[in-house]
Amino acid sequence: MNFEFVFDKLNNYKASLSKEWLLTNGLGGYAGSTIIGAHMRTHQGYLIASLKPPVDRFLVFSKTNERLVCGSRIYDLTTAQHKGPYTSEFNQGNMHLKYFKYDGTITYAYEAGGMRLTKTISLVYGKNQCVVDYTLENNGPAAGVVITPLMNFRDHGEHMTVDDLRWELPEEVFHEIRDEKTGNTGFYYKPVGHSDVRISLISSGCEMVKRNNIYDENMELQFELDNEADGLDCHLKPYDFVMEVESGGVSKASFVCTVDVREKKGKKKGGFPEFPVVEKDTAFIQIEKAKKRVADLIEQAEFPEDDELAGILTVAADQFIVDRKSTGEKTIMAGYPWFTDWGRDTMIAFTGLCLETGRFEDAKSILLSFSKYIKNGLVPNMFPDDGKDPLYNTADASLWYFYAVYNYLKYVDTDEAWKFVEDEIFPSLQEIMGAYRKGTLFSIGMDDDALMRAGSGLDQVTWMDVRIGDEVVTPRHGKPVEINALWYNALMTMEEISRGIARRTHNKPENYLAYAGGCSQLAMWVKEAFNEEFWYEEGGYLYDVVGEEEKDATLRPNQIFAISLPFTMLDPEKEKSILRVVKDRLYVGVGLRSLDVDDPQYKGIYQGALEKRDHAYHQGTAWGFLLGAFIEAYLKVGGGSAQSIEEAKAFFEPIEQHLVRNCIGQICEIFDGDKPHNGRGCYAQAWSVGEVLRAYALLKNE
Repeated sequence: MNFEFVFDKLNNYKASLSKEWLLTNGLGGYAGSTIIGAHMRTHQGYLIASLKPPVDRFLVFSKTNERLVCGSRIYDLTTAQHKGPYTSEFNQGNMHLKYFKYDGTITYAYEAGGMRLTKTISLVYGKNQCVVDYTLENNGPAAGVVITPLMNFRDHGEHMTVDDLRWELPEEVFHEIRDEKTGNTGFYYKPVGHSDVRISLISSGCEMVKRNNIYDENMELQFELDNEADGLDCHLKPYDFVMEVESGGVSKASFVCTVDVREKKGKKKGGFPEFPVVEKDTAFIQIEKAKKRVADLIEQAEFPEDDELAGILTVAADQFIVDRKSTGEKTIMAGYPWFTDWGRDTMIAFTGLCLETGRFEDAKSILLSFSKYIKNGLVPNMFPDDGKDPLYNTADASLWYFYAVYNYLKYVDTDEAWKFVEDEIFPSLQEIMGAYRKGTLFSIGMDDDALMRAGSGLDQVTWMDVRIGDEVVTPRHGKPVEINALWYNALMTMEEISRGIARRTHNKPENYLAYAGGCSQLAMWVKEAFNEEFWYEEGGYLYDVVGEEEKDATLRPNQIFAISLPFTMLDPEKEKSILRVVKDRLYVGVGLRSLDVDDPQYKGIYQGALEKRDHAYHQGTAWGFLLGAFIEAYLKVGGGSAQSIEEAKAFFEPIEQHLVRNCIGQICEIFDGDKPHNGRGCYAQAWSVGEVLRAYALLKNE
């Protein structure tokens, strides 16, 4: 996997600003910027650390700026946008940028004054640590480079001004590191109000010089401006680091930025670890480890070596699978940069991210992680970024949990896997079943006709869940179509799992068979009622919601799951009709629109202030994750014919083009419903990647 952009694509500041990159560390921490090196959103930096994995995320190390110095000539490589007295001012160091490369690490290469400076950035997996490797090659007279790190400590979604900086007197906060034995130079600091956190930046191969001007003020972030926010940020730059190079020579340097969190040991707090010893090739060694890890992930997924798209998606999938400290298990981050782990998103993304990539132990761990948080039969909707208790306002996360367990057993069909599900997961499935049949929170429960109702008042419990104050943007209270498709699928899944356990267990198999029979009978009633209530004859598709007094015939993509799920209820002719309508009126290449373009409520652009965006979120915006269900439905309706397979292959062409348009090697959360369908929302979304990878694997298996 290797994405490379050469100089002729990088010399236009604004044209390249929308192309971003992402690195992650397996803890919920991440790094990101643009391919020209300028930040353009609040959620960017070389190290955003997760203090309580995978949440409580803080920007600590924003970036480095460089200046090449040759005699009296100075070549400023800084690439940034700042607020000027009248208009934006630009530092266009990108004019010296010769190429950008993403291969699991990030490389910028600059040339000026007979010198070539290469900067490579990587995160250390499993640690809140960033490394930066510098190589300076000189074909001219003796010269050097001045490297200026920009430091911070703020919530990754906030911004900072000089007045807001959290240190009382920066001169007293930054403590120098000058180790004569190792030659290491650097500094460390403990943010005010966070005495248990220590941030250090240590270098080898450089001399450190204290700066007089320590503020980098009024960095202007274009993404925030486009969304009608202030868009200004401020950082501290307490020191410069100088690396010299002789004529015809090569010099190297390493930087290591580490965040250490002091843990409690009983009633006392432990100490901080020793500072890492940094050699000139320390960063290079860590970078090579990161590249090897990427290669190992691709090999583990067992796709053909020459399948470039599969390799890209496998690496993209890895960026969402992280540790959750509260459970000691794995979880899935819903999206970068701002989402945490969401139940619904996790269960939908689960198959593509974990099972298609051969990460079966991670899959097992994720199922366990969420089982520990089931409450009142509900899988958590989301875990807040501040580490507080999870929220449970979702009707479908629990039903998607059945789907994830079903696929786990399908991919890992071993006695050990079945025993794990019987002992650790089946009781949770029973709890969910019981709660949904009797009724649980948020008006979720089975009605007299065996169909599932959900939501009331201001509660938004389907995936179309936007609420602005007391305004419910997409009120889908009643019996939503996808909730009932999932309900039937869950009943049939429970029947199959119960029978499977009965075949393998010596512990009262008759109990499992009796339970299976009850699920089967209830599923029959659901199927009968669903076909009677949801078919919209005039439109040739399904009602979106069946309410107590009326049925909502709004054309939305939710009905696609009534075709794509493992267990479905419709006859083939109805499936063909639904698929035809969805393809003709909702499919836009990179996703499915959330609302028909002819609907008077349709909004085709997702941009502007939050309220504007919220009104468009499910009212026309296209969603990438829906491609998985759409492509699976297309192959199913096509019956595996050669024609349907060839047509389905074409669905991946827009995605391949998208992989180099927004976040390199990733798939966005959403897209404008209007052409050219620009990527919006999270620039990297778990269920978008997971579902596209799952669908791609389906195509390969046909």
